[in-house]
Amino acid sequence: MTIVDSCGWLEYFKDSPLADHYEAYLAGPDLVVPTVVLYEVYKVLCRDLSQQGANWAAARLKTSMVVPLDDRLALCAAELSLQHGLPMADAIVYATARSWDALLVTSDSHFEGLPGVEYIERK
Repeated sequence: MTIVDSCGWLEYFKDSPLADHYEAYLAGPDLVVPTVVLYEVYKVLCRDLSQQGANWAAARLKTSMVVPLDDRLALCAAELSLQHGLPMADAIVYATARSWDALLVTSDSHFEGLPGVEYIERK
């Protein structure tokens, strides 16, 4: 299982310099998408590109297994936030990754060095 953080999806959809790095992970069959990632990607693309582009991207994310935030994940995220100093959305993403035993792929420095994370440095 793999989770690509919001920043990775945005790198891919905006065809940024790291898009190719993320594309390999996004092609995998075992991709998990936390609902907060769907929210963040849709919001940023609506703001930065267009409603149509955001809708297309959301449809792409929804071809993967979308995992809703439930009470168990919320409590796990709160604990991980306290333990690692993660902001709320990042803690939810990390809790989802841990609960699915998924590799989290990201360029968000909040995750750098955490277990189960593949950090792709921005250049």
